Amino acid sequence: MSTPLHCDVAVIGAGTAGLAAERAARRNGASTLLIDPHFNGTTCANVGCMPSKLLIAAAKQAERIRRSDLFGIRVDGLQVDGAAVMQRVRDERDRFAALTRQQIKALDPATRVTGRARFAGPTTLELDDGPRIEARAIVIATGSSPALPPPFKALGDRVLTNESLFELKQLPTRVAVVGTGSLGLEFAQALARLGVQVTLLGKETTLAKIRCPRVHRALLAMLKRDMKVHLGVDVHPERNADGVRVRWSSKQGADGSAQVDYVVAALGRPPNLEGLGLGLGKAKLKLDKHGVPCHDRQTMRCGDSAIFLAGDAAADLPLLHEASSDGAIAGRNATALPAEITVKRHVPLSITFTDPPVASIGQSEDEAAVTGTADFDDQGRARVEGVNEGTLTLYAAAPEGTLIGADLVVPAGEHLAHLLAWAVETGCTASRLLELPFYHPTMEEGLKQALRSICAATPIALPADHDAGAPSGG
Repeated sequence: MSTPLHCDVAVIGAGTAGLAAERAARRNGASTLLIDPHFNGTTCANVGCMPSKLLIAAAKQAERIRRSDLFGIRVDGLQVDGAAVMQRVRDERDRFAALTRQQIKALDPATRVTGRARFAGPTTLELDDGPRIEARAIVIATGSSPALPPPFKALGDRVLTNESLFELKQLPTRVAVVGTGSLGLEFAQALARLGVQVTLLGKETTLAKIRCPRVHRALLAMLKRDMKVHLGVDVHPERNADGVRVRWSSKQGADGSAQVDYVVAALGRPPNLEGLGLGLGKAKLKLDKHGVPCHDRQTMRCGDSAIFLAGDAAADLPLLHEASSDGAIAGRNATALPAEITVKRHVPLSITFTDPPVASIGQSEDEAAVTGTADFDDQGRARVEGVNEGTLTLYAAAPEGTLIGADLVVPAGEHLAHLLAWAVETGCTASRLLELPFYHPTMEEGLKQALRSICAATPIALPADHDAGAPSGG
């Protein structure tokens, strides 16, 4: 048997969370080992954020051209070259992925261990082909993979996930997108605007987990312009000679079917934890009903063990910025063990890059004492740009009208979402935001209506100059 390797902190997985954990541990004085079977870069660069946004960017460009008549600009004979679209997606994706691999390659080779790890004990790892690793603490950052239930897996190469969609050499003619989370909505709208006939199907009755019914209605209406949408349905796909026959049914009797070339399965991404030996026999961790180790999100520590989780493996918030934060917290706490460093997590922020974007920030209407809503149908800058649609709802706490969250589907939504997240995290009130400068004409002025509604419903008076300058509509 080969001599075991020893380190202070071993990190399983070299994705966004794992790289952040290794870096945090090393910068805090720990000796580290980073273990991965491939060292092929991050999910974001390879099959996630970046290739999906490249597809969305192509769809947005096509939509701009279709809408150009509004501005008196005639563009005849729009053609979408599906092969060229997909080639650019792959070319740019490969460029992003190569950059992440270069960052990994720059790490000390002595700290990189190629192989699949599993627990042989609470602080001992064994590899499928290599020495044992003895560590003072271990961070699990193994990421996630697309969920593919048996009926979908049986479709073979006629089912696509975010890990295979971008390999298409040509855009298909007809697809069914199953799943109404962020990934499903982004794929469905992008493909539809690139000329693909799309049927969007979801078991849930709510799109992208939007909490405000008014915002949800606005998004649903927008999506229905580009595709057929069926919510609250069970989906039954079956492969045939022409592709896939997809049938759906609901308790309300809303049954139907469609013949498609492919099914795009956007059914979530469960964590990659199988084979690690996490149960009581090896790592001796308590697992929840989904098989995920129970952990403290403030420290990312699993119970009183020397094991920490980070990123998608933790199954908390599967978002890149959260994965990076998880990794930094886990790496630092793994180094500090047995001391614990508790951090205040950032306000929850999720963005779906539809057009217009969807975002959810902080707490919801259930926790709010008062809400304020703004419609963008007649918002000045939005109307100038020809994108005047959508709704925004702010949630605030009494009695000061302190902002606690928001839901929105509005133009420039990704930027407004950041502003609102910062406002929530810093404890801003609606009144205080109205005292700040609003340049005219901008999308940011669209916030005023909702902020004024909150002020009017709380004991805090409106700022004296809240009506100064041009109104948000013009």
